[in-house]
Amino acid sequence: MKYYIIAGEASGDLQGRYLVRALRQQDPLAQIRCWGGDGMKEEGATLVKHFRDLAFMGFFEVLRNLPTILRNLSFCKKDIQSFHPDVVVLIDYPGFNLRIAQWAKYAGYKVVYYISPQVWAWKANRVNRMKECIDRLLVILPFEDEYYRKHWNWEVDYVGHPLAQVTAEKLATHPPVAHPSSQVALLPGSRKQEIQKKLPVMLAVTRHFPHHRFVVAAAPGLDMEFYQSFLHGYSNVEIRQGHTYDILLGSDAALVTSGTATLETALLGIPEAVCYKGNPLSYAIAKRLVKIPYISLVNLILGKPAVKEFVQHQMNEENLRNELDQLLNNEGRRVDMKADFQTLRSQLEIGGAAAENAARIIVRELAK
Repeated sequence: MKYYIIAGEASGDLQGRYLVRALRQQDPLAQIRCWGGDGMKEEGATLVKHFRDLAFMGFFEVLRNLPTILRNLSFCKKDIQSFHPDVVVLIDYPGFNLRIAQWAKYAGYKVVYYISPQVWAWKANRVNRMKECIDRLLVILPFEDEYYRKHWNWEVDYVGHPLAQVTAEKLATHPPVAHPSSQVALLPGSRKQEIQKKLPVMLAVTRHFPHHRFVVAAAPGLDMEFYQSFLHGYSNVEIRQGHTYDILLGSDAALVTSGTATLETALLGIPEAVCYKGNPLSYAIAKRLVKIPYISLVNLILGKPAVKEFVQHQMNEENLRNELDQLLNNEGRRVDMKADFQTLRSQLEIGGAAAENAARIIVRELAK
């Protein structure tokens, strides 16, 4: 069978990597063409376009890059037609992928969406269009199955969360440090525009902890020179690229940009603070539209503020310094947070290995 997979971010490529591997196990003769990154490419998929050319976040940023986005959409449709796959598999990245889903369905292709758009947070009106153009929706958060069934009368498939498998495999070979390592991980994001806003604040905090080493986890696909430009005058900070899990597992605590990384950090058992600072206009618009109590997946899944979130003006040097001091030195706080992280893992492991479950459903759907 022929599979066309689209992921537009680093997290999507990570999850796509496991999906490509599982598809090949289910279908050894699979031909896979993808938009994503080095992860899917290393598993044998033919990479059409790298996610670093696709990552635009925020209302203002999307508007500014609209001509590029429209060119990418046009190119993608032509490439799908040329490849003529048996199924189009879309991974997250809803602004782009939902447009492709609608086009692909009407063009006669089978469409599977892996990792649902977060319509329970905002843009719930998307669901009616999704039901029309998506043949199977595979969800990875435990509350999404009930949400779609209860509110939209739509039977979807909960496959478990892919990061539960990924992090469990890493923990099996590299358990967390059991003693103080005097290291703190800084995860400022994967896009240049978010790194430019968050990394300077994170770095300012390092001056208050001169006896700790700070390691910046550099995103794949970004030049190291870009990161080096921020580090002048910081003697206790280093940059490493491509080893985010090793950095986290060697750290006592982490300052983490909101997104998938907050979930990865929690599943690895590392105490963390969640950071978000975006374009003021984009944030103002999002605040009016998004109706959820927390911004981090950790807190959303657990239904409580297990980790502290510092958003916009709250993400400042003083607040992060005080919270990092607690994460490093308040043993009771560390124990409670790690207990919450164990509860989180137990919820996300229900259903087994997500990528294998997803691959079985996709192959079974094609066999109909």
